[in-house]
Amino acid sequence: MEIKAPVPQIPVPLWKDIKDLQEWETHHQRRPDSGDKHSTLFEQVTEGIHNFPGGFALTTVADGFFNWARKSSVWPVSFGLACCAIEMMATFASRFDVERLGMVPWASPRHSDLMIVSGTVTIKMAPMLERIYDQMPDPKWVVSMGSCANSGGPFRHGYHVVKGVDRVVPVDVYVPGCPPPPESLLNGLLLLQDQIAHFRRTGQRAEPTPKVD
Repeated sequence: MEIKAPVPQIPVPLWKDIKDLQEWETHHQRRPDSGDKHSTLFEQVTEGIHNFPGGFALTTVADGFFNWARKSSVWPVSFGLACCAIEMMATFASRFDVERLGMVPWASPRHSDLMIVSGTVTIKMAPMLERIYDQMPDPKWVVSMGSCANSGGPFRHGYHVVKGVDRVVPVDVYVPGCPPPPESLLNGLLLLQDQIAHFRRTGQRAEPTPKVD
């Protein structure tokens, strides 16, 4: 009797077997390839070089100045959802004094360029959060603060909780913790400033920070 050699089977990647990660791959929000992801500054610079005898002159738009101002004067929209909002308030209070970085909480989304999602995002709240995000002018940035905003936290398996705010709006910086202390949020804001500076230098958005709870 002839015994056939076993045929090796390549196992499917583990993440495809996990329902939550399958849902994340389907619902994860990404920024579009057009719009505020790329800057037209560098395309316009080459068009503004004028040669004349003895040298050249460069005329360009004010995007470079505006991007520098955006990095040094980020205005987060006042948007607190749960217990992480208390830590966010403490971060903007006198002890940590985030206003020294040029960040001033603002009540109007039409004048803000940063949304700090601090707390649990329920399915009922998600449409309002997306509406406020859409009202913010470009380029706009999102910081996900705390485990509940990152992935649902301890309420992840509840029927009423969004399993990560990145299913509703694209996120640039994830701040882990439950709740994260003001020092963690302050570190996240400094990482965000680095991303804004990268956008100013290259005209392209940097990849989001690693998503950890």
